[in-house]
Amino acid sequence: MAGQSRQEGSNVSNPIKRMRWATQRAPGQSGKRKRHSIISRLHKRTGSSEKKRESGGADSSDHPPLESVQEENEGSEAGTELGAAHRQIYFNIPLPDDARDEDGHPLATFGRNKIRTAKYTPLSFVPKNLWFQFHTIANIYFLFVIILAIFPIFGASNPALGSVPLIFILLVTAVKDAIEDWRRTVLDNELNNSPVHRLVYWTNVNVAEDNISTWRRVKKATSRGIMWVIRRWKARKSHKPEKGKGYTERALDESRQSIDTRGTRNSIYTTRTSFHSTRSQADGEAIQMTPVPSPVPGNERLGDGFLDPGPRPTTAFSYEQGNGVLGEANGTLPVTADKKKDSYQAPVRVYGSLIDHTKQTPETARFKKDFWKSVQVGDFIRIYNDDQIPADVVVLSTSDPDGACYVETKNLDGETNLKVRQALHSGRKIKHARDCEKSDFMIESESPHANLYAYSGVVKWRQRDGKKPEAPGIEMAEPISINNMLLRGCSLRNTEWVLGVVIFTGEETKIMINNGITPSKRSRIVRELNWNVICNFIILSIMCLVSGIVNGVIWAHGSNSLDYFEFGSIGGKPSVDGIITFWTAVILFQNLVPISLYISLEIIKTAQAFFIYSDTFMYYEKLDYPCTPKSWNISDDLGQIEYIFSDKTGTLTQNVMEFKKCSINGVPYGEAYTEAQAGMQRRQGINVEEEGARANAQIARDRVKMLEEIRKIDPNPYLHDDELTFVAPDFVTDLAGASGPAQSAANEHFMLALALCHTVITERTPGDPPKIEFKAQSPDEAALVATARDCGFTVLGRSDDGIILNVMGVEREYKILNTLEFNSTRKRMSAIIRMPDGRLILFCKGADSIIYSRLRAGEQSELRKSTAEHLEMFAREGLRTLCIAQRELGEEEYETWNKEHDIAAAAVQDREDKLEKVSDMIERELTLLGGTAIEDRLQDGVPDTISLLGDAGIKLWVLTGDKVETAINIGFSCNLLNNDMDLIVLKIDEEGLAEAELDKHLAAFGKTGSDQELKAAMKNHEAPDPTHAIVIDGDTLSLVLDEQLRQRFLLLCKECKSVLCCRVSPSQKAAVVQMVKAGLDVMTLSIGDGANDVAMIQEADVGVGIAGEEGRQAVMSSDYAIGQFRFLQRLILVHGRWSYRRLGETIANFFYKTIVWTFAIFWYQLYNNFDGSYLFDYTYILLYNVAFTSLPVIFMGILDQDVSDKVSLAVPQLYRRGIERKEWTQVKFWTYMVDGLYQSLMCFYMAYLLFAPAGFVTESGQDIDRQRMGVYVACPAIVVVNTYVLLNTYKWDWLILLLVTFSILLIWFWTGVYSAFKSSLTFYHAAPQILGQLTFWAVTLLTVIVCLLPRFTAKAFQKIYMPRDIDIVREQIRQGKFSHLDQYEAYVLPNKISSATSSDLSHPVQSDSNANMADDERPIYPPSVAQTSTTRNPRSQTGSDETNYTSHRHSLERLSRISLDRPRPSFDRARASMDRVRPSYEASNDFTSAALLTRLESSHSYRHSRRTEDISSELR
Repeated sequence: MAGQSRQEGSNVSNPIKRMRWATQRAPGQSGKRKRHSIISRLHKRTGSSEKKRESGGADSSDHPPLESVQEENEGSEAGTELGAAHRQIYFNIPLPDDARDEDGHPLATFGRNKIRTAKYTPLSFVPKNLWFQFHTIANIYFLFVIILAIFPIFGASNPALGSVPLIFILLVTAVKDAIEDWRRTVLDNELNNSPVHRLVYWTNVNVAEDNISTWRRVKKATSRGIMWVIRRWKARKSHKPEKGKGYTERALDESRQSIDTRGTRNSIYTTRTSFHSTRSQADGEAIQMTPVPSPVPGNERLGDGFLDPGPRPTTAFSYEQGNGVLGEANGTLPVTADKKKDSYQAPVRVYGSLIDHTKQTPETARFKKDFWKSVQVGDFIRIYNDDQIPADVVVLSTSDPDGACYVETKNLDGETNLKVRQALHSGRKIKHARDCEKSDFMIESESPHANLYAYSGVVKWRQRDGKKPEAPGIEMAEPISINNMLLRGCSLRNTEWVLGVVIFTGEETKIMINNGITPSKRSRIVRELNWNVICNFIILSIMCLVSGIVNGVIWAHGSNSLDYFEFGSIGGKPSVDGIITFWTAVILFQNLVPISLYISLEIIKTAQAFFIYSDTFMYYEKLDYPCTPKSWNISDDLGQIEYIFSDKTGTLTQNVMEFKKCSINGVPYGEAYTEAQAGMQRRQGINVEEEGARANAQIARDRVKMLEEIRKIDPNPYLHDDELTFVAPDFVTDLAGASGPAQSAANEHFMLALALCHTVITERTPGDPPKIEFKAQSPDEAALVATARDCGFTVLGRSDDGIILNVMGVEREYKILNTLEFNSTRKRMSAIIRMPDGRLILFCKGADSIIYSRLRAGEQSELRKSTAEHLEMFAREGLRTLCIAQRELGEEEYETWNKEHDIAAAAVQDREDKLEKVSDMIERELTLLGGTAIEDRLQDGVPDTISLLGDAGIKLWVLTGDKVETAINIGFSCNLLNNDMDLIVLKIDEEGLAEAELDKHLAAFGKTGSDQELKAAMKNHEAPDPTHAIVIDGDTLSLVLDEQLRQRFLLLCKECKSVLCCRVSPSQKAAVVQMVKAGLDVMTLSIGDGANDVAMIQEADVGVGIAGEEGRQAVMSSDYAIGQFRFLQRLILVHGRWSYRRLGETIANFFYKTIVWTFAIFWYQLYNNFDGSYLFDYTYILLYNVAFTSLPVIFMGILDQDVSDKVSLAVPQLYRRGIERKEWTQVKFWTYMVDGLYQSLMCFYMAYLLFAPAGFVTESGQDIDRQRMGVYVACPAIVVVNTYVLLNTYKWDWLILLLVTFSILLIWFWTGVYSAFKSSLTFYHAAPQILGQLTFWAVTLLTVIVCLLPRFTAKAFQKIYMPRDIDIVREQIRQGKFSHLDQYEAYVLPNKISSATSSDLSHPVQSDSNANMADDERPIYPPSVAQTSTTRNPRSQTGSDETNYTSHRHSLERLSRISLDRPRPSFDRARASMDRVRPSYEASNDFTSAALLTRLESSHSYRHSRRTEDISSELR
């Protein structure tokens, strides 16, 4: 950007010098010219050429100096050293010869921006689906049997009819898979067809438009043909009125709000305007936004076919500094600005510009509304406010003159707070399409990788002088970092527009690399089922081998009945006869491998998915969203989950911060009743129901009183009663002067500090009264500023160099000289403010130990002590605490420091470290003002759900991108951590230390990390003792996930009750899931709500996506989608347990019934020389699995219940049987197989022995042929099988009894009907001949008794003498011990209290009358735990890291202040309860208690001048 010198006569104030930790934010331009509203920038096309206008950039006169050309060159060289594998992208520069092939096409090929999470395409569906289905051994087997049956030599009766079962199961499975994948395809198409404004009518030299493969052309033609058929089919129904979307359609995630295709951009029609939008370019730089009409089908043309925004609300703060007064008509406010200039002026740094003004262009390029899928590497795109980013984009320019833009990265890291990204300095003049045409540059970029927080590249161009166009120009370069890049999946916020160039597309974007490939999941039972099928194959092979050998030997032996009754053998010789008999037996005994099992499993799983979807107790009314199964075939896996991996933000929490309490000048304010406070009171025997109701009523009264008092002081138009979270009427009275002028001034100054020390962006919604909201990089910061607003200190917005406040009805402007922003290392942020009276004050807020260590030595002893006590009690109530301090600066001191700051900000190398050192110089000798306490609200029911899952034996790990302190706070709030746990914090920087640290902690548990210990851990499914928890950050995690260390890390985690992984990337989340899943051989479930969770959702056995109010990436890739975390308890403990138990019992019964039927035929072969003849009529064989025995076992798998849903939740320990996988084991399989073998013997030989003593001749002289004897065997067998299934069914209701009775009667009915027709041939009149015999009914009765007696005896013995948990619980249900659950429509936790969320307690509610929770069931939520011999706790009492300053103890001076003895209800309650438990918290000096904080002195307060000198030399 070309620099222009500031004019001496200018009255423009210096802009904010804001510390950026990767790229410095450039200052703003002159404030003399009022920013035009966006509506004035839009115009309609009239066919004439675009109006010529000057493409000037923002004034850059305040940039720091360019230190030297050598430094610039070093940065350029640093950017080029990207490794061997990198990409070069050219813009308006012809590709060099070595980058093109012989046809002139680019050698480098880049992936398309079209993404596909679906597994199939229209062309690949049939072959790919068949390929997946024939991974099932049984399907391969039956295909082979069908092929065998085609040949008549093997004696198959009807090959075509025999192929029907296989065709049916393939068809049903294919339809199910098609429906599942169609839903994914619809979402994919919606995303790929989302609108984006792309530069067209120019040449992108990086891609070849006509280089489209033949295969892709075929696919596109196929897709068009299918869509044409679908449109024609829909057109036939177009005459029907279109109904609104209902319950079902909304559950299919038809669209995401953030990418919804609409006729106009949301940023134009929104009723909320950001202050940031007021800082756009001046008149001469107005963007003429004229996108070409969208090609999206169905989009209506607006006006002349272009975007016509219509009337737009006036921007809240468009300041005009001509007279310092804003027009009332525009809704703006009069301000009094301080025009005093800083005495120090930073030199000018020239960055150059990518625009070549000497270049002649056709000026045909335009930004056209196009599809995401059309975006290519090297494209220019323009993104508007609230749009999602379609690809990984390097930012060239933004609507902000400083080149800043704000993005929400919720879909990447789960955080809803805004992040700042910067445009390239050299690209900030590129604002229009014609500027893009004139830009000649090349970007050298690193290759795509998965790290979301790192990017390295460099932009290179030749800077030409417009006055000397013939000159060759100067080679220039500018480094590109991750802070200059917008990643796909982010959303643009509070920025009118951004113009950038595409670097990575589609599968090469960072979010897609982290997502991985959509896996094809199969349930564990189905995977294990293949081994059982193999066992049946082995049995089948043995049976067929025996048949072939015996038949061949008999033919070879001769001299037997075969010589009289057979007309020769088929094979002609015994060996061939044996081979033919072998394959004939394969067809005869084919039912031993039950293909009907696979058909039945598909039916059962589909029904289970429907029941899950229809469960109204998992319906989220706020979003109109039920629990939606995306994968129908893994419901049984839900019943075996041992480990749950959860995201934090948006999954466990609402990410809503509420200011609850504060301490000002040693006086506590605020009323709140938190869960942590209730838990501690319960341990002390206090009735929390009564206490909660009393506190609730008190808070409601105080709330009304506070609103009345505060409006007496100032009728604040920005205060909305329903948004008030800080309930403190005594604060208002003190503010009015009830406790003296000193306390009143302290309260006012404290709120002023909250209103000034921040980086929030204001958003104002016009109305009466108007509404001001805040967007911040941290929700904590927004809560602080919102509370200042509610108390009369409202942030109205920012001017070019200051901030506008409404202080108790008086508007003031405060000049912000510097903002030293927060980061995880500093743990504090500061703002240097020029007060209206001319004073310079540094306001600082941060963690308590950080602030206390920087206080002025020897002062404020009394205030330190009282404030520390208040913060300690606030933290024990589960609140997040911060300290507020200030320092008054001298002019000379500030000028000296500011020069050092500017030098550090101008550095190219190690800029962050230098800025941090400079900031450390000024943030010393602070004066304490007070502290704050904020509540981070969990989602409803999260603590109870986690507790319930823990009782079930499920281990929960939290994998989050948030910082360690935040994750620990949430851990205490949601029952993952408690004060009895030793916290093992792993934060290791060097690889060599990781191994030693792991060995040290493993030794505390008596472990070494050996293979034997891992094998033992795999067999142990017990939950670890709640004595230890692990907290680990992302950098350390990358070390311990190494192949050499991961086993030791896994064993250490196995010994801990809770594991919290912080600052982890999506790929690290997936790696952790894979480590546990493969290392311990356990079933895992991952749950999250953002795109950053997709990788772990796909890696886990079961992936659950939470359908948040924004974003559906997690839902798109999940197996189950729910609306809230609390629904997980019903999904797992009810539906999961039911599905697993049902399926395990169903499969065992299927194998049993096939054994009974197949071996009955085998026993018959003993008496007919194994010639492969059928014992039963062929219709019996066809109908056995289809009709006679199918319904009872299928409905057992669909409807059987051992206990109700309420009891399943009331006794979560029943789930542990699923964790141990005891419902389907190899022992159970073989037990049922042996039982079936025994019963097949009984069924055959009971009938055989009836005729064997006398002969197979009736009294009329007719022979009893094999078909009639088969009736004696088949009918009892079917009665036995159906009755056996009934015995194994827990719930006997009218439906299951009806189905069993119907199935039994059906065999007799079919025998009578079928044998009545002559078409039955030899079976004609079999029914009257057999069913009329008394011997038939006698044999049937005896057979049923003899077959079922062992099973009945074994079950009776087991339930009486060796009862399982479920047997005891079922007996207690019969005794009425769970009858109290009947009063609830759904299960309600008996220990639930009415005061679970303190936000709700701000309003009057009625308390529940539930039973009290036992004292030891509710943990205390302290902010830290005591140090032990094996652990070190770096987290202080108030949520901050420990410091090394506790050893500095100095004499303290007492600070005299007014003593206030008025009762503080909430404080007194907390103090009374805390005093009883205080000693247990102060067992270690590592705990930053109130006593230790009062002794904490600053080591930064000494040798100030010397440190300044040292740092100055370092910076230079």
